[in-house]
Amino acid sequence: MSVPALEVRDLSFSYPDGTAVLHSVDFHVHPGERVALLGPNGAGKTTLILHLNGIFSSSSGSVTVAGLPATEENIHEIRRRTGLVFQDPDDQLFMPTVRQDVAFGPANFGVQGAELDDRVRDALEAVGMLEVADRPPHHLSLGQRRRVAVATVLAMQPEILVLDEPSSNLDPASRHELAHILEALDITMLMVTHDLPYALELCERSLVINNGRIVADGPTSTILGDRELMRANRLELPYGFDPSFIRPGRT
Repeated sequence: MSVPALEVRDLSFSYPDGTAVLHSVDFHVHPGERVALLGPNGAGKTTLILHLNGIFSSSSGSVTVAGLPATEENIHEIRRRTGLVFQDPDDQLFMPTVRQDVAFGPANFGVQGAELDDRVRDALEAVGMLEVADRPPHHLSLGQRRRVAVATVLAMQPEILVLDEPSSNLDPASRHELAHILEALDITMLMVTHDLPYALELCERSLVINNGRIVADGPTSTILGDRELMRANRLELPYGFDPSFIRPGRT
């Protein structure tokens, strides 16, 4: 097997008030895998992904990205290798134009001139947003802003893309457009989502986290078809949805 793109070993974390959120979390993601992280509210999903680019530091355990430990001396490179797309695109878009937003990250890592222009163009083309490059982000729809937020991360040329609830609050057309874009990206992906059909469409494998622990790891269709597991972890498919009907890679 290849060196994992992402490896989490025995990761535990407590907030300063003593609230324990993660308990000995252990999993790995290999290059090219697309993995969904599923679980109820309060399970520890967001806290976990904020460890993956050094926003949080573990109480114990370790995080490794492409063989590089997520330690203080490596944090700059870890944040380049791990592209985190927040649920609210307005947390990532703050410049006067889309072009400036997408250029911001690589420019701060020293990329300049023609290379910077190429990265911005390529990232916007990848999400189908090149035509709005000179527009203010706040003039765009939610679906468009979320695609631009993905572009800001792609411009950094990360090795793993981490998405927090990418389909939340999108209308059906925008949801489908984003799925098509994400499916076309040649990148390792970890996706936090409550949208279980979205997880099934985009990710062959899923992890289930509850009460700060990984309680299941397997094919998404198998996990979503396990009624007892779903019930025990407060996960629920839309009424009438059959997880055997869709396989990852179908749009």
